[in-house]
Amino acid sequence: MIVRRKIDKNEVKELPKAAFPGRIYVIQSEAEIKKATDYLQAQRVVGIDSETRPSFTKGHIHKVALLQISSEECCFLFRLNMTGLTQPLIDLLENPAVTKVGLSLRDDFMMLRKRAPFKQQNCIELQDYVHAFGIQDMSLQKIYAILFGEKISKSQRLSNWEADVLSDGQKLYAATDAWACLNIYNLLQELKRTGNYEIAPEEPEEKEPEEERKEETAQEEHKS
Repeated sequence: MIVRRKIDKNEVKELPKAAFPGRIYVIQSEAEIKKATDYLQAQRVVGIDSETRPSFTKGHIHKVALLQISSEECCFLFRLNMTGLTQPLIDLLENPAVTKVGLSLRDDFMMLRKRAPFKQQNCIELQDYVHAFGIQDMSLQKIYAILFGEKISKSQRLSNWEADVLSDGQKLYAATDAWACLNIYNLLQELKRTGNYEIAPEEPEEKEPEEERKEETAQEEHKS
């Protein structure tokens, strides 16, 4: 497999959409949290992401509304705006036996701590992890496009994550983001194990028109 360093946003737009193929569970009661976290505590690796209701008022920031945690088969959408960040979830975040994979985790955890204090254990930040494979793009959308040739839709990003009922579009968007982090990690682990990849050579950066003119002028002067 040839691993590209970067991908153009216009190229990403033309790719087919990625979508989480498993089962999605919306969690909004203590009993559901316990059942979901019991399942997740038994996983070796999970993908993690969060969503916050957008604020259109300067200086006002909402607390995290949704915490998504995904295995390969199931994704759980924890509605923190309804339940808060309860002890079973804190225990999962602090469990060193379960690897948590995500992107921009520092921001996610900073926001989650506004709901309850915790010390996360055994977390992998994909923005750092992809460096060893030559990937220079930092967004989830571009990293996923480079590795899988599919795009992750961002159409629901600014929707209301505190709505009484999440739409099917919101649920699929949220689940896909968490699962995509896990998918990326699993593929990179496999490439690392087999060594079956090559990093694409550096692409020459496009020159600005002014630079091209200067170079042409210098070449003309050299000829004369």
